[in-house]
Amino acid sequence: MTLALNATIDAKYKIDRLEPAFWWAGMENSELQIMAYGPNISDLRPSIDYPGVSIERSTLVESPNYLFLYLNIDKSVKPGTFDITFNRKGKKVLSYTYELKARKEGSAARQGYDASDVMCLITPDRFANGNPDNDNVAGMTEQSNRADLNGRHGGDLDGIINNLDYLDDMGYTALWLNPVMENNMTSTSYHGYAITDFYETDARYGSNEDYLRLSEKAEERGIKLIIDMILNHCGSEHWWMEDLPCNDWLNFQDGWQPTTHVRETNMDPYASDYDKKMHSDGWFVETMPDLNQRNPLLADYLIYNTIWWVEYANLGGIRMDTYPYPDKEFMSEWTRRVMKEYPNFNIVGEEWSTNPSIVSYWQKGKINHDGYISYMPGIFDFPLQEALIKGLNEDDSHWGQGLIKLYGTLANDHLYADPMQLVTFPDNHDMSRFYTQINEDFDLFKMGMAYLTVTRGIPQIYYGTEILMTNPNSDSHGEIRGDFPGGWEGDEINAFTGEGLSADQKEAQALLKKLFNWRKSNTAIHNGELKHFAPAKQSGIYTLFRYNDDSIVMLVMNKNSEAKNLSLSNFKNEVLGDATEAINVMTDKTINLKQDELSIDARSFLLLEIKK
Repeated sequence: MTLALNATIDAKYKIDRLEPAFWWAGMENSELQIMAYGPNISDLRPSIDYPGVSIERSTLVESPNYLFLYLNIDKSVKPGTFDITFNRKGKKVLSYTYELKARKEGSAARQGYDASDVMCLITPDRFANGNPDNDNVAGMTEQSNRADLNGRHGGDLDGIINNLDYLDDMGYTALWLNPVMENNMTSTSYHGYAITDFYETDARYGSNEDYLRLSEKAEERGIKLIIDMILNHCGSEHWWMEDLPCNDWLNFQDGWQPTTHVRETNMDPYASDYDKKMHSDGWFVETMPDLNQRNPLLADYLIYNTIWWVEYANLGGIRMDTYPYPDKEFMSEWTRRVMKEYPNFNIVGEEWSTNPSIVSYWQKGKINHDGYISYMPGIFDFPLQEALIKGLNEDDSHWGQGLIKLYGTLANDHLYADPMQLVTFPDNHDMSRFYTQINEDFDLFKMGMAYLTVTRGIPQIYYGTEILMTNPNSDSHGEIRGDFPGGWEGDEINAFTGEGLSADQKEAQALLKKLFNWRKSNTAIHNGELKHFAPAKQSGIYTLFRYNDDSIVMLVMNKNSEAKNLSLSNFKNEVLGDATEAINVMTDKTINLKQDELSIDARSFLLLEIKK
């Protein structure tokens, strides 16, 4: 953060960084950690003279260039500015003018994303280049090279802001951006997961003010902004790597060790301490030093940084990267502190496991065998993602294959404290595109999109899914995270306007637009009960209902190569009751439910809405 109000009285001392550079009056937690960094700042003793603000303690560390201050800020304190004075032997040698800002009205009660939302995941570098002037920035190591799959392509925050109308029109109500914090790394920095400054937006995307502007412009359209955070590691070129505060700021600080990725050690009742350490403390790669969250100063630094971003950018949610890799007791405390500050907020963690017993371990409300308590509302539903791909691709004529995989995965929902909070998805930035995974079968695509729209949870769609983006040549991340056509001047195809799209791409785009905008107002999808009927052996048909006091939604998927007649008797007995007609959501035509059977077209879905 820029230090605008830093007065040096003795030239021997200065403040190079003070984080966070400002805070807010009236926060739930009255404590605030401030990290001051500058040459030999540990020689100085801080003081504050401002009603309602006091210094609880200051903490010295191994490096003489750091000083950690803990302030007590009374809840009744007025917004305003005050000087943090740094003294040596009773003489004032340095001061910093600190600001307590007024909070936005209703900030503490902000509503995070929920099951009424559809979340769009965007890799900012690959979506749209709204400001070519920031493609190359002085002082940033890696320069733009759109010809390099793993290079910087120039997408930025202005590109997203300029296309908010498109995202809104598609029916998205929440945006999750891959990390936009500074990644001033030598190469492959576009993905954002090697942070070099936790308080600064990468200048090739824009500024902190641009990020706030995106949040404000999105809010005007009813779209929430979700930040992607990483607490497990930083980038090897992070500014503090040249002068680490403590001897235990990093795990394996004397020499990196790779993580084993054995995430099961977190809940394995037989796991050895060695295996736990090698998973949690090991590094992903040598360019991503593993942070030691057991260090209480670093733990607080990360927690206050999180709250700072939520408050500053008026965020509607957090996506937490690599959730099972940091110290798990710290992750419990992190989620507790954030959710205490914002009780209606939402957080989703990444636990890349297809075993629901592992995924469910991390959710708030889960009673775990080892007594571990989590405060995280949601988790990504990797088990259902795998089931969706297998359910669509496999031959249903073989018992145990095909659509029964979807049924069986939902049957495991008893393991979760709240399955409605799971974030569902067909793909993401780390795996092959959905259309590639289903072998570019357009009929299966349509069934999959309908299923994700209706089933329990909060759907997340990766940018470009609506136009059938693929990665036909490889499963490399650079190809998976391809440029969205039309995001760059001179693109021959423009998905924002439809120019140059194929007939299938236009149909896919229209399908998702129809589904997501319909979903916005359907409360049975948002908070209704779920009931599904197991696919009969070799039937290739799966039926799922969502319902509440207002309406019933019925989805039937037919993977067969011919139309099928579906008996309504069981559905009438358990869900439909005396309903006599329904509306086909895709065609707006009325369907007669007095008949005994429904006809389902070959390799298609039927989506009905029945008003009570």
